[in-house]
This record gives sequence, C-alpha cells and structure tokens, in this order.
Amino acid sequence: MVPQELDQIFALTLTGDYDDELPWNAVHTLRNLGTRQVFVRAAEWCNSESPLKRARGTDVLAQIGRTSEHPHNNFPDESFLIVLKLVQRESHPLPLLSAIHALGHIGNPLALPFVIQNCNHISPDVRFAVVCALGKFADDPRAVQALLAMMHDADEDVRDWATFGLGVLGDADSSEIRDALCKRIRDPNRDVREEAILALSKRKELRAIPALLAELNHPDMSDRLKNAAESYLDDSEHRIGWSPNDYAEALRKQFS
Repeated sequence: MVPQELDQIFALTLTGDYDDELPWNAVHTLRNLGTRQVFVRAAEWCNSESPLKRARGTDVLAQIGRTSEHPHNNFPDESFLIVLKLVQRESHPLPLLSAIHALGHIGNPLALPFVIQNCNHISPDVRFAVVCALGKFADDPRAVQALLAMMHDADEDVRDWATFGLGVLGDADSSEIRDALCKRIRDPNRDVREEAILALSKRKELRAIPALLAELNHPDMSDRLKNAAESYLDDSEHRIGWSPNDYAEALRKQFS
C-alpha cells in the first residue's frame, strides 16, 4: 500500500465521535492489514500530543494482524511494551481506556498490576475498560480479587462485566466468590442478576435456585437464563443428592 492510501485510512480513524462506526471501520482495516508499516505509524501515534491519536494508535496495536483466520497479534511483544508505557504515563481518560482494553486483547499477564491500579479511576469508562481487560485473566488470583471488588462498583456496566468476567469467563471457585455472586442476584440491574445466576449455575450453587425461578417467570426469558436453567439440569451425577426441593421440582418441570 502506498503511503498516501495509508494516510487516508489513518485520517479516517480521527473522524466523527470516538465510538462512531466510520472511524472504527478504519481501525479494523488497519488491523487487518497488519503490516510493519501500519505498526510503525500506530506506534508513533501512541506518542502524539493528541489524546485521540494516542487512543487510535493503541486501538490499532491492540489487535494488529488479528483476523478469524489468524487470531494472534502480529507484533505482540512490541505492541505490549508500547501500550504498557502509555498506560504508565497517561492521564487522559480516552487513551487510557483504549490502552487498558488493548492490554486485555494482547493478553500478556505482566500487564495485570498496571490494569488493576486503575480499578478505582474516577471515570466509569476507564473502570469498564479495566473489568473487560481483567476478564482475559479471570482465573489469576490478582484479577479475582480486583473483580470481586469491582462487582460492587457504582456503575451498572462495570458491575455487569465484573460479574461476567469472574463468574462466567473465569472458573475460579471459593466460598468468597460464591457469596459475592449471591449478593449480585439481588442487583437492581437485570443483566447483572442474570450474569450472577449463570455464574452460580456453572458452580451448581443451589442458593441461586429461588432467584432463577423468579427470573424464569418473565415472559421474555433470556438465553442467559435458559443456559443457567439447563446447567442445573444437565448433570445427572450431581443430581443424585438433589434438593433444595429437588431443584425446585426440576425447575418447575423444565421451566414452564
């Protein structure tokens, strides 16, 4: 690709609002190209004076070269070092959240302390990036403790993804984790409640049965709830002991 064409695609990443479709399509185009030429330009942007350029540079590096056929970063170690340096010095929320998301995508566990140090950031968008990134390391004890804390966040999207990351993406199990998930089945946000129920069904925790039955009464039963219900009933060996009330009468005869 000639430099002028690459210039045009990079320029498109700066158009409109950050979450608009057009600039993100340009980011995906650059990721799919995945060349050293793209990498060098994105790396340069990570040191720009413009917060938006720094954010777009890390957006590209996050998954550069990654496609459905090639599910790996083309420059994982170099991308990691550049993004990590940005996280350590960044004060603007936009490039910071972009860089934290990028660290999750790159997947190097050395990033964990630098992700976790932002779990109490004043911006809920940055905290949301933190829980998304932590979900990539959900079984690491450090991530477990951070996600447990963030399940109490004031922002419902942060609570939702903290619950999903720890309980659904992760396989860690303990009385502390189960107790925390049980608290979330009373969350005012329905998505959080459903993620908690699904996580508890994965662990065959019977304290979630009443909450699951209550949610199954909704006419618009979600796939999450259906998966949770099926999870309780698909393990015949576990059902040898049954109760409470034989899984509430086999979840009211297959969640009628």
